[in-house]
Amino acid sequence: MIPLPRLSIAFMLSAALAPPSHAITGSRSAPSEASARAVVTVIGSRGNVCTGSLIAPNIVLTAGHCITPNTSYRVIDYTTQPPRLISTQKIATHPQYNAQAIAAHRATADVALLQLPSSVPNKAPGVFGAPRLPIVTGAPLTVVGIGATSSGSDSGVGTARAAGLVVTGKPGTLQVRLVDPLTDNKRAGIGACTGDSGAPVFENQNGTNVIVGVVSWSTGANNAAGCGGLTGVTPLTLYKDWIAKTARSWGATVQ
Repeated sequence: MIPLPRLSIAFMLSAALAPPSHAITGSRSAPSEASARAVVTVIGSRGNVCTGSLIAPNIVLTAGHCITPNTSYRVIDYTTQPPRLISTQKIATHPQYNAQAIAAHRATADVALLQLPSSVPNKAPGVFGAPRLPIVTGAPLTVVGIGATSSGSDSGVGTARAAGLVVTGKPGTLQVRLVDPLTDNKRAGIGACTGDSGAPVFENQNGTNVIVGVVSWSTGANNAAGCGGLTGVTPLTLYKDWIAKTARSWGATVQ
């Protein structure tokens, strides 16, 4: 169980020449329009590419391990040709995030925020919250990311896709493991892959899709390296207040 590998900026810029559609390849359902509009592509100057989600018009939520020191970050605006890169104004990683914990496969405060100078065209913030408690095995959650459609491939990067997964193992407020209910980690199924780090995890709460976590890592089937096995999620339960407080300090209000 390791943080998802990251894609090169050069590849992402070449892939970004066409705007992403909402069609799903290698998945069983398309993201809702609202979910897809909340998802953005985050590019770091050192070559890392992750998924993020808007929780306010100019505030992006992503994974803490997507943010590295002495690195600048930008978000892709696909409405122009060629696509425009929007530079971030401020970056904040949760003060309890521990990179060594992620490297050692332990749970940590794997959340970060980016402030943009303005809203992203054709995008809109999602509803931000926390999962229902207690988090129970078998509960359905949906991951929406811009990552690759298969391990070791750049295919499909930049397109928002959804994976309907279920909670497995012994979930808690520090970490949740998701699995494809049709393959149960015994053979390759759907789930997070390269480029999906930081992707929002949605829970349907009274008919509204609420962002309740971010993607932190993935495995291949039977816990091997790769994708299509388990998807590791950092739930926002313990970090919701910090996220809202940081956004407010930047002059934004999350939904």
